[in-house]
Amino acid sequence: MVTLENITHHDISICRPLDAAVLLLCCQVIEKNVDPETMLLPYLRKKLQLTGTKYGCGGGGCGACTVMISRYNPITKRIRHYPANACLLPICSLHGAAVTTVEGVGSTKARIHPVQERIAKCHGTQCGFCTPGMVMSIYTLLRNHPEPTLDQLTDALGGNLCRCTGYRPIIDACKTFCKTSGCCQSKENGVCCLDQGINELPEFEEGNKTSPKLFSEEEFLPLDPTQELIFPPELMIMAEKQPQRTRVFVGDRMTWISPVTLKELLEAKVKYPQAPIVMGNTSVGPEVKFKGAFHPVIISPDCIEELSVVNHADDGLTLGAGLSLAQVKEILAEVIQKLPEEKTQTYHALLKHLGTLAGCQIRNMASLGGHIVSRHLDSDLNPLLAVGNCTLNLLSKEGERQIPLNEQFLTKCPSADLKPGEILVSVNIPYSRKWEFVSAFRQAQRQQNALAIVNSGMRVFFGAGGGIIRELSIAYGGVGPTTICAKNSCQKLIGRPWNEEMLDAACRLILDEVSLPGWAPGGKVEFKRTLVISFFFKFYLKVSQILKTMDPVRYPGLADKYESALEDLHSRNHWGTSKYQDVDPKQLPQDPIGRPIMHLSGIKHTTGEAIYCDDMPVLDGELFLAFVTSSRAHAEIVSIDLSEALSLPGVVDIVTEEDLRGVNSFGLLGEPEKLLETQEVFCVGQLVCAVVADSEVQAKRAAKRVKIVYQDLEPVILTIEEAIRHHSFFHGERKLEYGNVDEAFKVVDQILEGEIHMGGQEHFYMETQSMLAVPKGEDQEMDVYVSSQFPKYIQDIVAATLKVPANKIMCHVKRVGGAFGGKVTKTGIMAAITAFAANKHGRPVRCILERGEDMLITGGRHPYLGKYKAGFMNDGRILALDVEHYCNGGATLDESLFVIEIGLLKVDNAYKFPNLRFRGWACRTNLPSNTALRGFGFPQSGLITENCITEVAAKCGLSPEKVRMMNMYKEIDQTPYKQEIDATNLTQCWKECMATSSYSLRKVAVEKFNSENYWKKKGLAMVPLKFPVGVLSTAAAQAAALVHIYLDGSVLVTHGGIEMGQGVHTKMIQVASRELRMPMSNVHLRGTSTETVPNANVSGGSVVADLNGLAVKDACQTLLKRLEPIISKNPKGTWKDWNSVSSRGYESHMNWETGEGHPFEYFVFGAACSEVEIDCLTGAHKNIRTDIVMDIGHSINPALDVGQIEGAFIQGMGLYTIEELKYSPQGVLYTRGPDQYKIPAVSDVPTELHVSFLPPSQNSNTLYSSKGLGEPGVFLGCSVFFAIHDAVRAARQERGLLGPLKLDSPLTPEKIRMACEDKFTKMIPRDEPGSYVPWNIPV
Repeated sequence: MVTLENITHHDISICRPLDAAVLLLCCQVIEKNVDPETMLLPYLRKKLQLTGTKYGCGGGGCGACTVMISRYNPITKRIRHYPANACLLPICSLHGAAVTTVEGVGSTKARIHPVQERIAKCHGTQCGFCTPGMVMSIYTLLRNHPEPTLDQLTDALGGNLCRCTGYRPIIDACKTFCKTSGCCQSKENGVCCLDQGINELPEFEEGNKTSPKLFSEEEFLPLDPTQELIFPPELMIMAEKQPQRTRVFVGDRMTWISPVTLKELLEAKVKYPQAPIVMGNTSVGPEVKFKGAFHPVIISPDCIEELSVVNHADDGLTLGAGLSLAQVKEILAEVIQKLPEEKTQTYHALLKHLGTLAGCQIRNMASLGGHIVSRHLDSDLNPLLAVGNCTLNLLSKEGERQIPLNEQFLTKCPSADLKPGEILVSVNIPYSRKWEFVSAFRQAQRQQNALAIVNSGMRVFFGAGGGIIRELSIAYGGVGPTTICAKNSCQKLIGRPWNEEMLDAACRLILDEVSLPGWAPGGKVEFKRTLVISFFFKFYLKVSQILKTMDPVRYPGLADKYESALEDLHSRNHWGTSKYQDVDPKQLPQDPIGRPIMHLSGIKHTTGEAIYCDDMPVLDGELFLAFVTSSRAHAEIVSIDLSEALSLPGVVDIVTEEDLRGVNSFGLLGEPEKLLETQEVFCVGQLVCAVVADSEVQAKRAAKRVKIVYQDLEPVILTIEEAIRHHSFFHGERKLEYGNVDEAFKVVDQILEGEIHMGGQEHFYMETQSMLAVPKGEDQEMDVYVSSQFPKYIQDIVAATLKVPANKIMCHVKRVGGAFGGKVTKTGIMAAITAFAANKHGRPVRCILERGEDMLITGGRHPYLGKYKAGFMNDGRILALDVEHYCNGGATLDESLFVIEIGLLKVDNAYKFPNLRFRGWACRTNLPSNTALRGFGFPQSGLITENCITEVAAKCGLSPEKVRMMNMYKEIDQTPYKQEIDATNLTQCWKECMATSSYSLRKVAVEKFNSENYWKKKGLAMVPLKFPVGVLSTAAAQAAALVHIYLDGSVLVTHGGIEMGQGVHTKMIQVASRELRMPMSNVHLRGTSTETVPNANVSGGSVVADLNGLAVKDACQTLLKRLEPIISKNPKGTWKDWNSVSSRGYESHMNWETGEGHPFEYFVFGAACSEVEIDCLTGAHKNIRTDIVMDIGHSINPALDVGQIEGAFIQGMGLYTIEELKYSPQGVLYTRGPDQYKIPAVSDVPTELHVSFLPPSQNSNTLYSSKGLGEPGVFLGCSVFFAIHDAVRAARQERGLLGPLKLDSPLTPEKIRMACEDKFTKMIPRDEPGSYVPWNIPV
């Protein structure tokens, strides 16, 4: 047996006796009384203190908790390694399995694995919270495929989400394990990246030496598969020799039964007919966790051979119900290789859907039988299995039975369903026949790992040819409570020839049969209706094309322009480049400034050794706090009954408003906000009370038992339009005016009025809100460990709530697992309540929000409504602009007014409008309060301006790029608030982006593509960027740092900035290293604390490195000045213990009365060019290529800066295209996790992504003439929005639709499809507004 000293590999085996589990953790541990309700994730984190595996969502949707499961099959003698989500794995299900966590892969204490090294050194970590999951997904892939293909890599990462990096550096790290030619393997324009011409990336002007690489592959550790951990021999022996018997685990509320033979499984099912059979827990698990389902008994078959059968018969394939979907995918891929194509039509279709169904982890856990029997309304496989005439092999005590997988089974008709006591053993999937064709279709919010909005399976059989329909079968998912079969339509079409008349009749028949009411759950009703017939049209085209190839004489071919409709829009293999300026050759080699230094915590991120708030060990006597939130948007609380909750075991207390009397409100930006509300609630998700209990499970269980009686109140204001009607605003309007707008409107050639609505955005930081309050036991002192961007605010609000001075409260932040503006105000409120409970009971109290709670409570980016009136000349010059902004602020003020102000000050973006009037209002509504989010008002206000520019261009018959260039700031100019601006670098960025993107050549290529393709269109768009950096006031633009030099020459740096992924600590060490002229290894940084640096400002606004870096620089220079006399007298002497505190800042001010000021310190300029392709029939889009050029001054760390630009761009791309928050008409947030809310995944990254830095040309008073880059890149994501806009306009023009085009954000598949109007969108029935209550409303 291996020992703990040489490796940290963790094996879990559950075996006899029946109430115990043996855990093989390199030493044997007996776990008594295993609770069937315990999942592997909390067991690893809390019981075993293996905190590298992270909690991200609890539902298997984000991949943060990925581990590798290894199982030995004693029959085949093979070991299977696969990734799995620890959050869904009951520990009772892991008998005989070895579990490898990130700690077992490698560590800094022993050795790091090449996967960990390469992700870190390729700069694939930022906040690092998702990184262990990424490592485990790639590690598992390499255990199975040491030299994977690029497709295998993309597939392996499909179930892992990252909010920081934009994925490109992670892909780069993974590609170092592949055998590739150095080619992008992508010919989107028909030209390879290595060929000269259209895809070539030109160099910058002579004299500016650029570097294309941010890392050196030559330094990497080689991957040696022979050095990997072996499967534990004791588990092999146990599998081979131990007698197999049913294992039973009995918990407090649940019994877990694991039969090991078919006979025992049947006996258990007869005894407990209502008990679900669980294989991977991917269906039952989420229902238990998120829907409150409870099963007193669960039956989980283990290694039953008959459930894993693979049988090749004369008429088809029989697959065991216990096979995982990943195994089914492998089997089908093998079968397709061996059999003729005419036999494998159904298998091809199934394989297509298995490629995008969920992520790799879920596919390896979920079973074929579970997927079928669950009969989810959006099942991807059931429609195909139904049309493929599949049958189900059932078994019971009475014997075997076979039933068809048909509409009756899918609708759970009792006569066609499994009987109590019956189990599904296997599935028969018949071969297809000659002249039989099967196709699969699906459309989701995101390409990969997203439930289908609508999916479909379709099959047609023509008998002996002749083109006459003999059999037709069509089934849909997502358009009813389960899979729907269009049986009657198909029957009426039998005997008809496969031609245009049949197509038209089929569409009308299907629309009549597959009907959706306007109020249907899930919304998107008209889109779904359109997809139903668009899919059939695609099937018609595909079959027509095949018929032509089989018999060209009899069947006419498709029009050339229609052929591209048959191609899927999946991204090819990704590639990218980054260009930055080399450091000056005269710079000292040990000076790190300007070099691509790895993130300070990069290696610790990849090994799981980086400690986040909830990774801190459980303290003695620790309690857990869970919040109870309002379920009504606007109501009076009539009564709260706490009795049942308080009676539950382990519950210590429930904190209410009564407890907080006198300290129940606190204001950050003026208007105080109540901490708890027990009288009148103003939104769903408002904090009502907080349960304190001995454990997380007990606290959350008790929180559900708090009974609240409400009396609904009027009005309930949810949307911006409703707020405008009710005059429901925070404070008055904000206004900025320049020139004379009214006079200018009199002299222009044309006037245009328009509006655009922009939805909100969830922060979706990977680490949810986390805090731990620890009373110190004397002098009323308390330590608060919290994941926050603003320790001073936490200190202030906790001190006020506990009625103690701030010097008694110390707030500590080591690192934050992503924040993006969302860990300030609500974090403070929750920390204050947690601290109050800790103070009251004299015990540590921990509070960690679940993903759904976090999304419900904390709000996000403000939805916006922008109205504009533009006066312009026929040549595109805009002379007058009158703009109104409305943001949906939610129930409390939070930072809404500040967001409106910033939005107004930045609304001009890159353009000089000689006459303008900007007005803005923050709307008070009954939604959770919206708050700061990366970009802070500019992504919304900038989009409104760019939309106006695009409409002006359309009116003038010019390209938007021409109108943009014409109206841009030129050289020295003045902003609307009369601050001077030098726009030379703005023009330079635009020109460089035009050149590096080969814009002119590609514009011609796009137009050519569009002229040759009717159902696919490409779009190309380029947008400029002027992002003013600053925070409006001098007080908010200050920072401080503390630097210690110790006797041994080592240095300790602390500063007021928070490390949340942007690499600020890394940059601070680079600064200290340069200024003190010592290696970076001599400098240490411990984290941020109010104990060392008081009164620090919030970390945000792209100024964290700027301000804190200047403070560190000043502190170091002060120290050196003090040491100069000593050093000069004794150059070889030892260091003394000196320290220095220094603060630095910028001068900023804005006078809203006069509309003048100097609110910003400097401007970041940039430009982005994006190309997309859309499918006009489904609304899908593919991001083909993006080129970004940024003026960043002198980069302190190009690797970190490129990462910030790319990460912000991908986040912005999500904002403008796929991220869609959905609220019910009652104000309830539906989108509360990664299953419902889709952030970009690895498959959404542009196939080509190129980032270039403009050569530095100006020196400034910023830190080493660098610029802050955390936020500007978000806005550049709208280049994808306008590229889609361009493609949609091309489609509409071809269809003769020449009127105005109004497209709101986000530009989802639904909006794209419905804007590409055609005969199918005209064919669908439309519901009269007001005739029904919609499922969701735009807010």
